[in-house]
Amino acid sequence: MHNGGDARCPAGSGRSNRPDRKRQAIMQAAERLFTSRRIHEITMDDVAAAAGVAKGTLYNHFRDKDDLFFQTCIAGFEELCELLEQKVNHEVSFQQQLLEASRGISGFFDRRRQLFRMMQAEDARMPYCGGALRDRWAVKRTNLVSAIARILAGGVASGMIRDDLPPEVLANILLGMLRARSRGLADVPASMRSHEIIVDLFCNGAGCGPGARSAAPRPQARSRAAPGKPQE
Repeated sequence: MHNGGDARCPAGSGRSNRPDRKRQAIMQAAERLFTSRRIHEITMDDVAAAAGVAKGTLYNHFRDKDDLFFQTCIAGFEELCELLEQKVNHEVSFQQQLLEASRGISGFFDRRRQLFRMMQAEDARMPYCGGALRDRWAVKRTNLVSAIARILAGGVASGMIRDDLPPEVLANILLGMLRARSRGLADVPASMRSHEIIVDLFCNGAGCGPGARSAAPRPQARSRAAPGKPQE
């Protein structure tokens, strides 16, 4: 996991990057602990023990527990942006770019379920936080939305995506669908919640109108006979 950006040593400075490794280890420990506990149940002593560092070391990198979890989630946004930059080939077709982006985001949510849950919890908490903290969160979240919106803008330009909504709005909708896939469809067979299906739903909708993939017709229900009258 990448750090929050404030403590990284500039390249070639000659300083050890050990503080960055410790910061990374602390955030990874917090992420692991969130597997089985809620944030308010996790103490800084727990995090120090899980990271294998002294408790005082935590405060060299984070003001308090809230700051630790906030920074961990911020790093999640940064990782997602880097993932899109690395995984999406902008030389291929729009459809392929959208599939690659959705596959990358879905894979991140699946691999990093604890971090995904932390990010969801922090996102729900942000409206009640101070302005500076909320603004910083909004910037990081907007960076991710903008990365997806740039891909969707290509679909708008090619006439494959509707142009009556801003790409940023469409990006938020797609992100919501991918989050719902990871959060609410865990018990659904994998074949029914693949990123291909999400992209198909996003592009064509769930209806069977023009341009949409029609579902196989369902067998008609047998009519119920009137009492005392046999079925024909």
